[in-house]
Amino acid sequence: MTAGPAHGSNDPCCEDAGAPAAPRTWTVDEHLADVLAAAAPLPAVEVDLLDALGRRLTADVTAAVDLPPFDNSSMDGYALRAADTAPVALAVVGDIAAGAAELPEVGPGRAARIMTGAPVPPGADAVAPVEWTDGGSGTGEAADAMTAAVAGETVQVLRPVAAGAHIRRRGSDITAGTTVLTAGTLLGPAQLGLLAAIGRATVAVHRRPRVAVLSTGSELVQPGEPIGPGRISDSNSFALAAAARAAGAEAVRIGGVPDDPAVLRRVLQEQLAHADLIVTSGGVSVGAYDVVKEALQPLHGGEDLGGVDFRRLRMQPGKPQGFGRLGKDGVPLLALPGNPVSAYISFELFVRPLIRTMLGAPDVHRPVVSAVCTADLSSPAGRRQFLRGRYGTDGTVTPVGGASSHLVGALAHADCLIAVPDDTTALPAGSRVDVVLLTD
Repeated sequence: MTAGPAHGSNDPCCEDAGAPAAPRTWTVDEHLADVLAAAAPLPAVEVDLLDALGRRLTADVTAAVDLPPFDNSSMDGYALRAADTAPVALAVVGDIAAGAAELPEVGPGRAARIMTGAPVPPGADAVAPVEWTDGGSGTGEAADAMTAAVAGETVQVLRPVAAGAHIRRRGSDITAGTTVLTAGTLLGPAQLGLLAAIGRATVAVHRRPRVAVLSTGSELVQPGEPIGPGRISDSNSFALAAAARAAGAEAVRIGGVPDDPAVLRRVLQEQLAHADLIVTSGGVSVGAYDVVKEALQPLHGGEDLGGVDFRRLRMQPGKPQGFGRLGKDGVPLLALPGNPVSAYISFELFVRPLIRTMLGAPDVHRPVVSAVCTADLSSPAGRRQFLRGRYGTDGTVTPVGGASSHLVGALAHADCLIAVPDDTTALPAGSRVDVVLLTD
């Protein structure tokens, strides 16, 4: 982890030793780089195929079998010798269903009724689709459906059939020994289907990070409970836990930790036994009840949980941030602001890339595109501002709501963030802006 100033320390900023030094402010990129320096892909685990959905392989996968594993028919019809079709009447020697183990021999002047996917019998080198025959009806016309063969039955083949026609050859898809998927592949439905097809019941993937999400504040009540004077419903723990799960993590939501440093320290100690990452919201500013800062300062006569650096970032919203590692295993902790919009944007910018790194993703960042903004924008000097917006299919972006960090209604209708550079204070409508897309 890149070293940052300890809590309460100052960076030298002038020659006058008697003057207080101004605390360092971090750029968004500096803070993100420091966070990601603490992360690495989690170890591999072997899981059942369906549990691997949305995860990445940790090793190449090689096929142990050919696909298809045997020559089989791609049509319902008749397996025959191509040399016998002119048109011609052939004696039907049996039926072959998918999964058949015992196969009749198809010699000159013979045919076997065959179903799609069934193995091609010895002696046959082509399949005539049932539509090219009378279906064994003896009428000389194509049958609508195939019926079981009977002794002495013949089939009229009405069209010539080329050798190899309507046969799926063994290994024509995949041959044994071929690498079918490489390490790092994201496993979706098609990839899981392939693994099942080559006989794999389990697969090695990166373990999902276990993320503990804590909301702090004595004013918080859980949704569904009565909201008394001065109380608010806890929304951050739900939004952040959901965001962690959407990023691929296993998230545990712990909402409503009161403004009591001892209680918070106890909760954190409990989570350190299980969590790969801890995310808190609230209590990181400069107020009298900033419980996260107070709880994570070294305690005299007690065991320190670890080092957490509380920082000011040159961004809006989300200026106050905390980052460090706790416990003997150095579990990363990101302390986010308490305002809902600030917390969510901070998660997208810093926590999500950390989770994606733990999952072994090659690109951990949200996609950024250029768009034309439909409205005038203003931004504070020296801060990178992230405004909520709606991205249009015509390459435009429209701001949603204002810049205030409590506007959860506007946030719920946004699908992107409009990033205004640090050194830009105003942009007229029609300007091109960078847009961070929030949709997967």
